[in-house]
Amino acid sequence: MQDWTWEWEGYDPAGEQLREALCTLGNGYFATRGAVPECRAGLVHCPGTYVAGCYNRLESTVAGRRVVNEDLVNLPNWLPLRFRVRSAGGPWGTWFTPDTRPVLDHRHTLDLRRATLTRAFRHRADGAGVVAVVQTRLVHMGDPHLAVLRTVFTAEDRSGEIEVESGLDGDVINGNVHRYRALERRQVAGVRTGTREPGAIWLTCRTSTSGIQIATAARTTVTGLPPVTSVLRPARRRAVHRLVLPLTPGRPVTVDKTVALHTSRDTAIGDPLGAAVDRAVTAPDFPDLLDSHTAAWERLWRRAELHVPGRAGRVLRLHLFHLLQTLSPHTADLDVGVPARGLHGEAYRGHVFWDELFVLPYLNLHFPEVSRALLDYRYRRLPRAVRAAAEAGRTGAMYPWQSGSDGREESQEWHLNPASGRWLPDHSRLQHHVGSAIAYNIWRYCEATGDTEYLHTRGAEMLLQIARFWAGLATLDPGTGRYRVRGVVGPDEYHDAYPGAARPGLDDNAYTNVTAAWVLVRALDLLRRLPAWRRDELCDRIRLDAEEPLRWDEISRRLRVPFHQGVISQFEGYGDLAELDWDAYRARYADIRRLDRILEAEGDSVNRYRASKQADVLMLGHLFPPAELRELFRRLGHDVDDEVWHRTVDHYLRRTSHGSTLSGLVHGLVLARARRAEAWQYVQEALEADVADLQGGTTGEGIHLGAMAGTLDLVQRGLTGLESREDALRFDPVPLPALSEYGFSLRYRGHWGVSVRRRGGELRIGVPDSAESPLRVLLPDRAVTVAPGETRTLAVPAS
Repeated sequence: MQDWTWEWEGYDPAGEQLREALCTLGNGYFATRGAVPECRAGLVHCPGTYVAGCYNRLESTVAGRRVVNEDLVNLPNWLPLRFRVRSAGGPWGTWFTPDTRPVLDHRHTLDLRRATLTRAFRHRADGAGVVAVVQTRLVHMGDPHLAVLRTVFTAEDRSGEIEVESGLDGDVINGNVHRYRALERRQVAGVRTGTREPGAIWLTCRTSTSGIQIATAARTTVTGLPPVTSVLRPARRRAVHRLVLPLTPGRPVTVDKTVALHTSRDTAIGDPLGAAVDRAVTAPDFPDLLDSHTAAWERLWRRAELHVPGRAGRVLRLHLFHLLQTLSPHTADLDVGVPARGLHGEAYRGHVFWDELFVLPYLNLHFPEVSRALLDYRYRRLPRAVRAAAEAGRTGAMYPWQSGSDGREESQEWHLNPASGRWLPDHSRLQHHVGSAIAYNIWRYCEATGDTEYLHTRGAEMLLQIARFWAGLATLDPGTGRYRVRGVVGPDEYHDAYPGAARPGLDDNAYTNVTAAWVLVRALDLLRRLPAWRRDELCDRIRLDAEEPLRWDEISRRLRVPFHQGVISQFEGYGDLAELDWDAYRARYADIRRLDRILEAEGDSVNRYRASKQADVLMLGHLFPPAELRELFRRLGHDVDDEVWHRTVDHYLRRTSHGSTLSGLVHGLVLARARRAEAWQYVQEALEADVADLQGGTTGEGIHLGAMAGTLDLVQRGLTGLESREDALRFDPVPLPALSEYGFSLRYRGHWGVSVRRRGGELRIGVPDSAESPLRVLLPDRAVTVAPGETRTLAVPAS
């Protein structure tokens, strides 16, 4: 059971934000951070609740500049439940809070199998003895609009009374990220409260500019001795239910708070308030809700079975837990993308970046309906991307680096450097490679699922428009005969301009150009595969003339990829930059992950140096198996053999500060594929990034969903060499001694629950019994078939 539970002993105010993020409970529709129920938001606590896709846009004035930001909204807090105790006939004590009162034997237990958070502690009340308190909460996975908090009070040594206040709090702001404090943060308006006898309270409001209606309702019930008094009290921004309960030593009193949450984005409801009140009042009791919630999670765990021994397996299961809380089967019914920080906090404003690139490879083989819904999020915003390209004087679809509600570019134009206190121009919107990530996800989803219907319809439309964008952005350099892509920013993010340049952007970022070539090749493949009637229909719909694919083919062979000193250059001119004295900076600063901030605070710029925040060129080795990557370079006229690639890996490994949680993940997979012993060091860093908060305080603002999902993909795809191609599963396992034993199940085409087990020099593949055709399995040296109901054990190189 230890593999399924995480515990936090004692009460540490400095560690609460991290614990709250890691103890977040959710169901894909909404999530609530693991804050203690009796404390209000402040510097220590952030009891945030976030509904997927619920955004609001506010204008602020910062350093004399008008700034507009769209944020994922912190909704009214449903958690509040506080208490105070008095002895028989005595005065009431103060309301309990661990910030002002000592707390005994305090422990939080996160149970991953049942998706519950249990808190236990003992409170010594003034003159009223000791009361033991056990609280268990869940956010229901079966009914995505329900949550429940059970609190059991037991007097240990004296009789008396306990007053319990169960509430809903609409006095909330987006306050989880302290560096945003200069911005407008009150996102909800029009708060109204009310009651419904005999024991329900409600609160309704709306987001201030997007106008989304939000309603919560809470039913509070008591098991044990009946209440002495029970009063419902609506107020201006809060509604409370106050109960006075008798306490007798050894006789537990149980208070259950059942909460329902609806918004006007929901389907199949009349109005959010009516739906919330009705759901809260008619919801089953706690034991039944716990049973149905646990059953829903059991079904999820069966579809996402994972076996990795030791500490690594324990962390991987935690990562899987948070992935499923953010992107569950309920996501398939929603219009939402992949929020980079989950539904666990407010960093990055809840925006959608390129993190689906690290998420979908895992989901495709477990929850393909969720992958398809996430691709649909991009499809619904395709018209906006086409419009953005046209406004920039481009063709095709220019997807935004940061996306929110409607697909416009949400990237900030200014960002704060906490190290210097200065607001600086932000050019991250030039990361046009996000379009290639979307195309990659479309193609890989359709390969894994065989969903040709999607590939030929929505997928084709997006893919062709993204290809058209790259073709329009590329310009021919007559002097070299190569096509150039100028003025972009690569995945590294440190480098956003040339030293001293007046304009932002870089030329011929290798990752950008190679992935653009891949998109063009895939678009051409797709046009050849489409039935003639569908090809004609699609070309007519997007006005694609016969000459454009010919130009795509030419560009896909002649895009420029720069080299220097026998390695692939990150961008044109990278080899001319100065070398950084890495040893000096490591000696001067305890942590140089955010080297860009350090240098700017010193009056310098990272643009002057060969220094990367995270993998850029090496991202190519993360996305593409070695053979496919070699073929891509060969098409572009370059022979990138193992020697060139390994030299390139070494070059950037020495010059990367790992200022992103994705960095260790990508380097770990790339090094594992290269059979390098140091791979485990980077895999470990990826595993511990959020658990140990390696980025220094960022996890408390929300987990890093891409990195978490990426570690699952590292086992599933990276260590096994798994590819789903040509109606077969390909395996080419790589040795990683520290992770030489693992197992997982996956869903491939019509086969549900295909089991894959690796131990030593054996790879065991089992196909569950069904009426489906046998599964084709390809290894580097042979091909086998595994019939339904059969298990095959295959010899592979040992670690």
